[in-house]
Amino acid sequence: MKYRINYPWVVVGLLWFVALLNYMDRQMLSTMKPSMMVDIVELNTAANFGRLMAVFLWIYALMSPISGIIADRLNRKWVIVGSLFVWSAVTLLMGYATTFNQLYSLRAVMGLSEAFYVPAGLSLIADYHQGRNRSLAVGIHITGIYLGQALGGFGATIAGSFSWQMTFHLFGLIGIVYSIVLILFLKEKKAYLLVPDSSHSFARTFFTIFKGVGVLLGNMSFWVILFYFSAPSLPGWATKNWLPTLFSNSLHINMEQAGPLSTITIAHSALIGVLVGGIVSDRWVLHNLRGRIFTSAIGLSLTIPAVLLLGFGESFLTILGGSICFGFGFGIFDVNSMPILCQFVPPRYRATGYGLMNLAGISAGAVITTFLGKSADSGNLSRDIAFLAFFVLAALILQLLFLHPRTANKTE
Repeated sequence: MKYRINYPWVVVGLLWFVALLNYMDRQMLSTMKPSMMVDIVELNTAANFGRLMAVFLWIYALMSPISGIIADRLNRKWVIVGSLFVWSAVTLLMGYATTFNQLYSLRAVMGLSEAFYVPAGLSLIADYHQGRNRSLAVGIHITGIYLGQALGGFGATIAGSFSWQMTFHLFGLIGIVYSIVLILFLKEKKAYLLVPDSSHSFARTFFTIFKGVGVLLGNMSFWVILFYFSAPSLPGWATKNWLPTLFSNSLHINMEQAGPLSTITIAHSALIGVLVGGIVSDRWVLHNLRGRIFTSAIGLSLTIPAVLLLGFGESFLTILGGSICFGFGFGIFDVNSMPILCQFVPPRYRATGYGLMNLAGISAGAVITTFLGKSADSGNLSRDIAFLAFFVLAALILQLLFLHPRTANKTE
């Protein structure tokens, strides 16, 4: 009985490690560039490296709505297990890549497979935690993401001590083994059934599948959510993919030092941010239905001076301070994305909704990743990162003006 009572938190714990692997496997490539370009010479240019990072984002973005639709209709346990197994196998295979084209293709498959995890994982957690602890549960899960981002920074350190091939092999194998753990212990929880009866025509099945997309896009508040989620993704993905390079260039240190320093700094501050943001949001929404929105707005406001410090800072303290401030603020914002969505979208459409949010946010990330690759080659990386503060300001204003929920948890 006690196990059943505590099982919602067991789910958070099980998915926490999946989230860690999800971000660690994708992030460590950004810090292993110096080791890899010895064997794969095309990585010597920042533009090619930007292409490699961007293909993941484009595939991830385009697949996110599809993955959300699938997660809303099928057993999310198996969606999560399949996603983890495939991207872990891809990580393992990346250690065998000998050409840029092989690496590019595997990175694309990783984007496809990883896209299926977040909408399924977050909607499952939201269904298990429908009370006053929803933001905290999501926040604990997101700490796995930020810790994975931080540990990804050690990819360069491991690659420097051993090899980049062994690094991919090791973490790919860990993910494959953990998928077996999920098969044994993870359970689905759905209060609705969307799998159509076998007597339904193909046309009706097709209509039912995409009805959720129509419902979401017919909701003006959801369009506001799409923009406020995607605009901060510009500096968000810029820091994920280019902060190690910015640290290395601005502080004149090698990537083996810049990788862990940048990712640990921003990830640890974000980890604190998601916990603070989750607790504050859960309490504030009990007294004010806009409590989650106000909490998220505070986080967004902190990222604006942070981006300016990262872009224009020239000393160790200003750049470090900017990364800490950005991580803390972005963590507060990030932890409230799904809980805010739950105030406007019922359970049966939440994975689809988050998939569409991923499409918007990660497409923005793909554009900025490619753009900053060219910017780094021309020596304008710092200036162009600072410019992204204007997009965050626009999202902050729009969020406060137009998001007015009528309930803390929309059911239908």
